[in-house]
Amino acid sequence: MTLDAEVDALRRVPLFRGIDATKLRLLAFISDRTRFTPGEHLCDQGDEGDSAFIILAGEAEVRVSTPDGERAVARLGENSIVGEIAILCDVPRTATVVATKEMDVLTVSKDDFLRLLKEFPDMSLEVMRTLAKRLDRTTQDLVALQSSGGRA
Repeated sequence: MTLDAEVDALRRVPLFRGIDATKLRLLAFISDRTRFTPGEHLCDQGDEGDSAFIILAGEAEVRVSTPDGERAVARLGENSIVGEIAILCDVPRTATVVATKEMDVLTVSKDDFLRLLKEFPDMSLEVMRTLAKRLDRTTQDLVALQSSGGRA
C-alpha cells in the first residue's frame, strides 16, 4: 500500500476524519505496516500497551478472559482503532484481539501516538469521544445483563 493510499484509508477512520491530510501523512509515515493472518493475535490481554492498531482492511475479534473462560465481546473491521486504552491509561491490555480474516494494520507506537495527541488537540477530542461511546455501550450492556438476571 502506498503512502497516499494509507492517507486515504486513515481519512475513513472516524477518529481521524477531521484531521488534515498533512497530519495524516505524518501518521502514516511513522506507523509500521503489518499483515495479520486469521488466528494471529494483534495483542493479548494483560500485556503491556506499547502501541495502537489502525485496521485498514480485514476483521478481528475482541476477546476477554472471564472466570468462565475467554469470551468474544466485539468484532472490529476496516477503519477501526484498537489498543489506545492501554496507551492512554498506562495499564495492561484490557483484551485480546485476534484476526478473523486477513488484516492490513498500521501500528503506531505509544510514544508517537501520545505525541500526536499533544500536537493535535482535534485528535485528542476524537479519542475522548470514541472512548466515551465505548464506555456508554459497555454500561448499556451491563444494565441489560443485570436486567436479564445475569451476573455483571
